[in-house]
Amino acid sequence: MTRPEEVSRWCAPAAAIAASVLACASVALAHPISQGALDVQLRAGTISVTARVPVEQVMVASAAAAVGDGEVSRLEDLWVKHGAYLLAHLHLEADGRPLTGRVVKVVGTESVRAGSATYELEYPMPGRPLKLTLRHDVLAGLEYAPGNPWEATYITQLFCEGVPAGEGLPLMSGQERLLACGIAAGGWTLFGEYVRHGLSHIMGGYDHLLFITALALAAVTLKDLIVVVSAFTLAHSVTLVLSVLDIVRLPSNVVEPMIAASIVVVALCNVFWPRRSRGWVRLLTAFGFGLFHGLGFAGGLLDAMAASAGAAIGLSILGFSVGVELGHQLVVLPVFFGMRRVRAAGATVDGRGNLPLGLMRVGSLLVAAAGLFYLVGALGHSLL
Repeated sequence: MTRPEEVSRWCAPAAAIAASVLACASVALAHPISQGALDVQLRAGTISVTARVPVEQVMVASAAAAVGDGEVSRLEDLWVKHGAYLLAHLHLEADGRPLTGRVVKVVGTESVRAGSATYELEYPMPGRPLKLTLRHDVLAGLEYAPGNPWEATYITQLFCEGVPAGEGLPLMSGQERLLACGIAAGGWTLFGEYVRHGLSHIMGGYDHLLFITALALAAVTLKDLIVVVSAFTLAHSVTLVLSVLDIVRLPSNVVEPMIAASIVVVALCNVFWPRRSRGWVRLLTAFGFGLFHGLGFAGGLLDAMAASAGAAIGLSILGFSVGVELGHQLVVLPVFFGMRRVRAAGATVDGRGNLPLGLMRVGSLLVAAAGLFYLVGALGHSLL
């Protein structure tokens, strides 16, 4: 007969694990990130901003605006209209006073065919301010799917009288960047900013978190966990580097459905073949699907960092990868140690360990359901 005090030993961690999985399931779609670049030129009396914007961002913003403004009749009008949108959502302040700018140039179809649109903006700046700041809210409030917002990120580089002032740093929505000549970002600053960028990316990328949760649910020993997560890390690191260096790339309408399918496959393996959730088959599964996750991590980083030096790109990729792994560990470790407590308590309660096996299956079913929901959404999005 089960004693109440023994049941209570596994109820708390079991509830925590189930709650974590349910939280992920409620926001199962991937976290869509639009990555561009801003080159900010500081000259006497004026600030010029060259914005390289992914075409996808133009389409998303235009689709949202068309709800109230009507559709754009010509493709050229679409690029011009987005210039006005961009100007309204980039915010430059000099000593706390907003600067008013204008669009001076929109690059034509050659840029668009390359996957981005280019805009040149100009802001008159009387005198020399003590403090100049930049922030943006591009795509703020626009959703890829219910509860799953878009995020626009720009690699921002400052030029003072035509000379680069350090390397480009990521600027996320709502973040404020101080622009100042003579204060170049050092290597540690660059590394730290990309760690933050990678952490933000993975903590919003619920597709990746669901996959890593499915791996952690089936890990019985710490060695199991380390080996399978290492296989996943190695795979996505390889394709992240190859993608950012423009050696290997696949369109998002292939990558996103494959990432969704990886969640469903691994989670259902936990349910129907739990004893095969470890060993070489599991490692090959984690590595194979990890290759597609790396392509998902890369996004438009290469295009955004086009003006960066080779060493800076390497440091940026390293920092981004570290941030991604920190995000993984924030999910993997609580799930693993919670499951380990459940296994120990479950074996005591019924002598066979059926309770933790049942919890793993329930958690994996929730992950599979979330992954299936994401797969349907990814397939639908790829057909648009």
